Amino acid sequence: MTDKKKTVVVLTGAGVSAESGIQTFRDSDGLWEGYSVDEVATIEAWQWNKEKMLEFYNQRRAQAASVQPNAAHEALKKLEDHFRVHIVTQNVDSLHERAGSSHVLHLHGKLSEVKSSLDDSLIYEIGDKPVALGDKCEKGSQLRPNVVWFGEQVPEIPNAQLIMAQADICLIIGTSLVVYPAAALVYDVPLQAPIFVVDPHKPAEFRFDRDITYIQKRASEGVPELVTHLINNYG
Repeated sequence: MTDKKKTVVVLTGAGVSAESGIQTFRDSDGLWEGYSVDEVATIEAWQWNKEKMLEFYNQRRAQAASVQPNAAHEALKKLEDHFRVHIVTQNVDSLHERAGSSHVLHLHGKLSEVKSSLDDSLIYEIGDKPVALGDKCEKGSQLRPNVVWFGEQVPEIPNAQLIMAQADICLIIGTSLVVYPAAALVYDVPLQAPIFVVDPHKPAEFRFDRDITYIQKRASEGVPELVTHLINNYG
């Protein structure tokens, strides 16, 4: 029997995780727990002060493990009963997976993983455990968070583009669409696919005519409403 389910591709950003209690740069005047982007989210900062960076991400890892998926995460899982669902997330927590979503691509890495600082292929799952200066991979290089920092390439972009191009329906949730290259992924969505944007703040207008529906609500409110709409009208 042919699978006639439509494919829903979801691009999520910090606004989804924020409602579970994970602080974001955008919603805290450009600070994470009092730190600026330059201090804790650039490759240069890693070269300047590895110990500070490791401690910061230890704190973030512990925080992410302590919070729970919210109604937006749970609603996206519900979509899988009616559609083929692929989530491309800019978030480094595992809240989508913890809510039960089956297909999640992390553009910017995962807090629960570390990797060799010299060999990107050596990646290790550590859960919520801390990492210290002097913790090394089997080849002897310092372990670092498996997170993409400003100034680094985003290796998952080609895979994300392929996923976006499969969309029959596209959802964009909790992202301002101002950080590239992730923001450019919307241009890989097929022209015939309707786009639904859920965010209290309307993102920048797209540069071409699209069938776009804006839902200016928080993710935990807007996503469950949208999921009900999709199931009733597209499922």
